[in-house]
Amino acid sequence: MAVLASRTYADVNAVVGGYLRDLAFAQSSQQKMFGYKRAAAAILSLDVPLTDLVGPDGALPKIPGIGPGSTRIIREILDTGESPTVERAIASSDRRADIERRRQLRRHFLSRAEVRRILLDASFSGPSLEQYCGDLQMHSEWSDGHATVQQIADACLQRGYRYAAVTDHSYGLRIAGGMSMAEAAQQRRAIDDVNAHLGERFRLLQGIEANIDAAGQLDLSDDEAVLFDVVLAAPHSRLRRNEDQTDRMLAALAHPSVRILAHPRGRITGSRAGVIANWDAVFAGAVLRGIAIEIDGDPARQDLDYTLASRALEAGCVFALDSDAHTTNQLAYAETALAHARLARIPADRIVNCWALDRLLAWLSNPTSERRP
Repeated sequence: MAVLASRTYADVNAVVGGYLRDLAFAQSSQQKMFGYKRAAAAILSLDVPLTDLVGPDGALPKIPGIGPGSTRIIREILDTGESPTVERAIASSDRRADIERRRQLRRHFLSRAEVRRILLDASFSGPSLEQYCGDLQMHSEWSDGHATVQQIADACLQRGYRYAAVTDHSYGLRIAGGMSMAEAAQQRRAIDDVNAHLGERFRLLQGIEANIDAAGQLDLSDDEAVLFDVVLAAPHSRLRRNEDQTDRMLAALAHPSVRILAHPRGRITGSRAGVIANWDAVFAGAVLRGIAIEIDGDPARQDLDYTLASRALEAGCVFALDSDAHTTNQLAYAETALAHARLARIPADRIVNCWALDRLLAWLSNPTSERRP
């Protein structure tokens, strides 16, 4: 612990979680692999840094999901800043190259404890939780989510939101239970019932997460797209390719109904880097059309991260900070998006989720009205 304390500030839980994931992939036993993966997930989801949990006697408390083997790794890292045990396991494994590849795909991901630290740190000038008015990407029982639209509205109200958008997958993404247009009409009636019941307290919008195909086209027609309050366009394929896909992303931005480019890269921590593109050109295209660039707060996505978000800010983009929740408990993922926005120093005025409802609706109707000179 003394070593970590003396170093430049590090996200200790992310460091520990990364080592535990490395150890998981070095296992020949599937049972042990899953055990270390669960341990990594438990550390990454802790609300406080491990260094804050160490008692006066140097002992760690019992942490759910953490067994003796994982505890030894944690002690090594807290004491020295690294884990010789994990490095030896990797060296003797036949998966060394794959583990090194996965390590490169963990950059700029934040642990839950680091998210909370950033949100509480007054030195950051970006958006606060109090300024966040509503979440514009989440999924319900109508595609691959679990909650009803009423349950979603109730959970959003409990979080103090003034509005939100349910954005189930469009019918082209069958693997995610994409919603047919007939089902979308039924969902619209359910959302209308929610809004009639809640009145001026809260507004639930009907959105759609449209899939961007290989050519940059969406999986719904122009006539279908205009039926939704907000259209998100997101890549869900060709996410492990090495070729440049700038033209694909620019083509998606050209669709007249698109308002948000969602999880633009489609990256997943430790798994894939996602779309390779000239992102400065993509950001310039988004500015031209007034389209918001999303920071997706799903802990496995965190896409865009704060480094690319800083470049999008310089380009003049507006942003959407969303949870990508599939259960109501996951609405808290929006806080991860907020943390990245704070690290990127994005002003609240450039974030559509921080706008009053009337300004949001005006932008949805005419996105170029918010285009920056």
